[in-house]
Amino acid sequence: MQNRLSWAIALTIASSAAWAQQGDGTDVGVSAHVLKPRLVDATPERIAALKVADGYAVSVFARDLKNARILAVASNGDTYVSRREQGDVVLLKDADRDGVADGPALTVLNRPGAHGLALHDNTLYVATAKEVFAAPVKADGTLGPATMLMGDLPDTGQHPNRTLRVGPDEMLYISVGSTCNACNEANPESATLLRASLDGASRTIFATGLRNTIGFDWHPQTGQLWGLDHGIDYLGDDVQAEELNLIERGKRYGWPHVYGDGGINPQSTPPGEITKEQWKALSAPMVMGYTAHAAPMQMQFYTGSAFPKDARGDAFATMRGSWNRKPASGYEVVRIHYDQGRPQRIEPFVTGFLTADDAHFGRPVGLAQTPDGALLFSDDTNGIIYRVTATKAGKADKRGNAMRAPSSAMIEQAKKGVGVPLTLERSEVGAKTGLTVTSTSFAPDAAIPVRHSEYADGVSPALSWTAVERAKSYVIIMEDPDAKPITPFVHWVAWNIPANVTSLPEGLQEQERLTLPEGVLQGATSRGSPGYFGPRPPVGDPPHHYHFQVLALDTMLDLPPGSDRDAVLTAAKGHVLASGRLVGTYAQSVKPPK
Repeated sequence: MQNRLSWAIALTIASSAAWAQQGDGTDVGVSAHVLKPRLVDATPERIAALKVADGYAVSVFARDLKNARILAVASNGDTYVSRREQGDVVLLKDADRDGVADGPALTVLNRPGAHGLALHDNTLYVATAKEVFAAPVKADGTLGPATMLMGDLPDTGQHPNRTLRVGPDEMLYISVGSTCNACNEANPESATLLRASLDGASRTIFATGLRNTIGFDWHPQTGQLWGLDHGIDYLGDDVQAEELNLIERGKRYGWPHVYGDGGINPQSTPPGEITKEQWKALSAPMVMGYTAHAAPMQMQFYTGSAFPKDARGDAFATMRGSWNRKPASGYEVVRIHYDQGRPQRIEPFVTGFLTADDAHFGRPVGLAQTPDGALLFSDDTNGIIYRVTATKAGKADKRGNAMRAPSSAMIEQAKKGVGVPLTLERSEVGAKTGLTVTSTSFAPDAAIPVRHSEYADGVSPALSWTAVERAKSYVIIMEDPDAKPITPFVHWVAWNIPANVTSLPEGLQEQERLTLPEGVLQGATSRGSPGYFGPRPPVGDPPHHYHFQVLALDTMLDLPPGSDRDAVLTAAKGHVLASGRLVGTYAQSVKPPK
């Protein structure tokens, strides 16, 4: 994935031409459609005409639910449904286990824009556009008082439908879609997958460049995380394909400048004078594509025993359908066939919601597995929840519903860079000293002003250091050794600061390449974002110590923008001429509003 050309040289050469990227001579013709099939009633005749894969049957579990979106099913079969337009979560029961909901839905929570749902340890987690709530589940399936865990998810825009799941590592994963079709986001948490503790106290960016990954799940054998991302609109009827991605910590997935397996978006312009080819080299290509504009929604690996044996370990996903293709695509449920943890093909599973006269009677959204091994999926237009069961007797896997994704894959990714010494104590630096670091913002071992914290302005402080003879570049690494559970927490990584630059002003841009000072590269913090990330210790903690560490090197580093602290230190080994540090403290005593 990494392009190993000399990044230091390539970015410098590119910068002179990059100023003209907005007027670089691009001229690409695009033919696009806006097609919205009219909605018709879901009559018994239309439902009976639905096509389902051989060996399966589809029936109605519940109806008259209006805007039924995301589904979550408890171990006793209680089914929770979010309704974004109604701003609530409703409960359906099937006590007699006849495959049909017993009666009308019961409202158990009211929250404007309620959408994402996840059940874990007798708790229902609910995501709205900007909040995450947790509510205890009572014995009768109703909910106790909901507690807000987060209230500061990014502003929404085009994709307000947050989804969430609890991973095998007992962490909460939250999908945050982009605010736009294709743009450089101002908030680094937009167009990402976030990873948070179950109490919401800590939160990091797990992966970036994901336009709108509503559906994601962990493979039950490998524990790897897979997700379906929405493609960019207005590139044509058949561009771009919906993406199936293997989502791993710290990786980016192309959006908004690169898509699919390497397609270039002709409209967009990367920040910091990075070229699109360089952005492509920094991005992970999709593993598999599906019909453009099908609009993937909820995704579920099948772990039950009621379907034929070959279904276990395959994934199913709803495709709601887009307005940006002719003929219309989506309006279906698909099956993603896996073999030994790798996807092989994607094929239709339930179809027929599009009628011959350019109408539709259902757009699948929610998807969940029931304790008896059936699949439920919701339609958010006519408000129906459908149930899929197997009809081929005697071919089921008798191992029961015990398949649970192992936690090792996610835990190993989370361990990277944790539990290591501070930069100046590491062998890569070699105990070199002789460099003095100062700041006009705070004195050594004194409190860092609140404006430099993430509780306030979050701007980087002004820094200066003494010049070092023979230095070709400088590196800055800021770390907090008092943070938990990520210790030390990396707050800033910057390198290839030119030798003639021995001070930086307050408030540097938070992007991977700076144009002033020219060509300085910045890497990923422990938060997962580029550039400076200010102090944000838990409210009430004793003062944390923030180490601003500067290295003088006898070389420029051949690393791509976005590299992490460990990559920078590995490349710097043997090239450190001198080092120094400035330590400041920060504590937050007042809890800010969520």
